[in-house]
Amino acid sequence: MANPVDIIVFDRDLISRRRMRAKANFSKHNFLFRWSKKQLSERLLDINRNFSNALQIGSRGSFIRGKHQKLGDNIITCDLCALPIDDVTCPAAYHYIQSDEEFLPIAPKSMDLVVSNLNLHSTNDLPGALLQIRKTLKEDGLFLAAMLGGETLHELRDAMATTETEMFGSASARVFPFADKHQIGGLLTRTGFALPVIDSDIVTVTYDNVFKLMEDLRGMGESNTILKRNKKPLTKEFFIHLAQNYQDRYSDEDGRIRASFEVISLMGWAPHKSQQKPLPPGSAQCSLAKALGTTEINIGD
Repeated sequence: MANPVDIIVFDRDLISRRRMRAKANFSKHNFLFRWSKKQLSERLLDINRNFSNALQIGSRGSFIRGKHQKLGDNIITCDLCALPIDDVTCPAAYHYIQSDEEFLPIAPKSMDLVVSNLNLHSTNDLPGALLQIRKTLKEDGLFLAAMLGGETLHELRDAMATTETEMFGSASARVFPFADKHQIGGLLTRTGFALPVIDSDIVTVTYDNVFKLMEDLRGMGESNTILKRNKKPLTKEFFIHLAQNYQDRYSDEDGRIRASFEVISLMGWAPHKSQQKPLPPGSAQCSLAKALGTTEINIGD
């Protein structure tokens, strides 16, 4: 059986090129990153702590744009690209590093906070990336992130597969795979994070047609980067057929099509002895039946 680390799904060089291509007009297509950043920012505000040393993985939807009241000036941002995608006003101690998040050049136990906004879903070794993130955190340091989840673009995936099957007799991977929140929760636990919290939201966006959706995906730097993608150019006839299939399956009464983006929010802490620990099995002092004011029925072993 192959080691998951050896399975290369995404073309990381292509991801870097497409993010750089998106840089010039990113602000016109960054609605999802702005929405997600707002959710992450509100979660950070709810935590009764300030963070002097922070690592930001990914430069789209950057927390550096406008100083966040919970963050100090010592902030490192890393991304695959030679330049950050968001234009930022840099504090004196701000640092940008061109680096693959799968190989973080950060000293162990040096960060109070690691934050990532819609950046980690296209890593080939997500468990390895999470493990490195946890190791960069000081004890009781916080990891806060958002990722695209499994329901993302399910309409486009279905319309693409249907169109290819109808025209060519089979379908290929045109929309890259996303992990679901149960998988992400399991990975947080496996990679040593304490007190993990996972939830998700479905953000539904409507468009005039599928071509407007594809324009947004390119503008975000989120078009198909699967390494073994079908590289044969698609014809005008294919896209006309695709647009009709999408319209037939996923349009509202006003004729606009729907596109779903599942945003998974995740939070975990580097372990520390001061953190709450779950009680061992059998240590409860009061039965659930007593707490609920009902009668406990013994059903045996």
